[in-house]
Amino acid sequence: MASKEIRSPDSLPERSHAAVAEDGSVQAARRKKLGMHFLESDERRFPAAISGGYVGGTTPVTLRGKPIEDLSKTGGWVAAFFIFGNEMAERMAYFGLSVNMVAFMFYVMHRPFTSSANAVNNFLGISQASSVLGGFLADAFLGRYWTIAIFTTIYLIGLTAVTLIATVGVFMPNQSHCDQLSILLGSCEQPKPWQMTYLYTVLYITAFGAAGIRPCVSSFGADQFDERSRDYKAHLDRFFNLFYLSVTIGAIVAFTMVVYIQMKYGWGSAFGSLAIAMGISNVIFFVGTPLYRHRLPGGSPLTRVAQVLVAAARKRNVSFSHSDFLGLYEIPGRRSAIKGSGKIEHTDEFRCLDKAALQLKEDGVEPSPWKLCTVTQVEEVKILIKLLPIPACTIMLSVILTEFLTLSVQQAYTLNTHLGHLKLPVTCMPVFPGLSIFLILSLYYSTFAPLTRRITGHPQGASQLQRVGLGLAVSILSAAWAGLFERYRRNYAIKHGYEALFLTQMASLSAYWLLIQYCLIGIAEVFCIVGLLEFLYQEAPDAMRSIGSAYAAIAGGLGCFVATILNNIVRSVTGNEAGGRPSWLSQNINTGRFDYLYWLLAVLSVINFSAFLFFANRYEYRSKMIAEMQVELKPNADG
Repeated sequence: MASKEIRSPDSLPERSHAAVAEDGSVQAARRKKLGMHFLESDERRFPAAISGGYVGGTTPVTLRGKPIEDLSKTGGWVAAFFIFGNEMAERMAYFGLSVNMVAFMFYVMHRPFTSSANAVNNFLGISQASSVLGGFLADAFLGRYWTIAIFTTIYLIGLTAVTLIATVGVFMPNQSHCDQLSILLGSCEQPKPWQMTYLYTVLYITAFGAAGIRPCVSSFGADQFDERSRDYKAHLDRFFNLFYLSVTIGAIVAFTMVVYIQMKYGWGSAFGSLAIAMGISNVIFFVGTPLYRHRLPGGSPLTRVAQVLVAAARKRNVSFSHSDFLGLYEIPGRRSAIKGSGKIEHTDEFRCLDKAALQLKEDGVEPSPWKLCTVTQVEEVKILIKLLPIPACTIMLSVILTEFLTLSVQQAYTLNTHLGHLKLPVTCMPVFPGLSIFLILSLYYSTFAPLTRRITGHPQGASQLQRVGLGLAVSILSAAWAGLFERYRRNYAIKHGYEALFLTQMASLSAYWLLIQYCLIGIAEVFCIVGLLEFLYQEAPDAMRSIGSAYAAIAGGLGCFVATILNNIVRSVTGNEAGGRPSWLSQNINTGRFDYLYWLLAVLSVINFSAFLFFANRYEYRSKMIAEMQVELKPNADG
């Protein structure tokens, strides 16, 4: 092609614009020209077609923004393992706070169990839902490295402040003459308003720190692998599995070692161990700095989205057959106008947004981005819209995980937690989903992948969306089993005279029946979340990969908020204190109906799974579209 710009219909045979729009062969010719224009900037996704270095705007750079002369000395698995350490400590702190803070607020701050659980749910929700801020800063201005560096420091400050609460007496209400019965009756000294304000403030500072790290760590780790490599997809698949393995190890340590430290040495030592682990991980992360590969931030993604929406709105009444229509606008050359991004091929979906790239004579030589956007910029917005339903369908999984984290602990208080001569603390029970995840990830490539590869023919055993769907299906089984077992546990408690003794362990009923629901939700999590992270990284626009990863965290955060809202609705609808009718979520679990809530979660999960199947079947992978375009254009290239 003599010119790299998408040309107008006036370069085609002399005909009316309406006739051109209706002529299939002419449209096909324009389509081929459009495809050839974008194919060159996506060769990096197909190693066989590569003729040398990177193309587009995705070249790895140093921390100072300069191209890396020798890529063999940077990136790869060595750099990724430094990043794993940071994520492991962050997850250890996250889960360490989530499992211990409910008990700390109940036993030390003398807050009711329900309000303590809701406060922790809000902490979990804010730390995940606000991840879009970290993703935005990374993609727009700071880059992933500096975003992680800044927010991991904020995280450390928050953990240090939490440790002070549990160490310095002035931050806690008086603990004298306050036994377990007094706590249950609510007769212990209540915390002063400023004490609770301080606690919530430092919790939310910690959540803010986590929000900046979470969307960047997985994307930054994936950035360390060479897109030109023939093994790139295999490396990426293994990376996300190992990444989630590091998450799981952090959770296991939080549910075991941190709980042990709390029981043996107290709350201050437990929270202090989280701060120490975070400090060590920060040092490890910074030590690996010379090895990291970086991607240039592409400018504000929200601004680019806003420009597309504004430009499309301005030209909403302009027809594609308008006499002044010059074509869909794209800058000439191999590079995209968006720093850190390759060009993205045009698609026919959301045609109303194409109006933003509709070039008219009146736009001039140097059009305003608020009046005219490139095709790549428009396609970025289309991709973000297309991706939304998939992470949205994982919100229900997060709801179940959140409910299990709090409700199953209440169940465990009524059960026998002895394992032979060993008595496990109740707060250790959530370690079992982590152990099941650890086992599955360890066996994934030796068992699951080979077996499913024979069925599906997929190189990794199953596609990303198939893994997400499998996880959602297993989560339904987990909620259904939880409902069945809770019904049995409640009936057993009433039958054997434990109805009023809801904090007394029933020696004849083992807590290890909970392992079935724990292991099922662990299996669901590993398939769903790992598949989702890999899916979002590969499908998101180059300059919006942190935003793409933030989608998963936002879905997790919304799940925490939905769990809180659902609990509040259930309490208000099912309970009537004046009439003496306890709610499903009564503090006395033996008079409540946790089983009804679990079955409600199962029903909602079935509806959610049906919605996922609808959207997943309609979704077409970007790499598949590029491959099809290659096949379509090959005869033209050969000729």
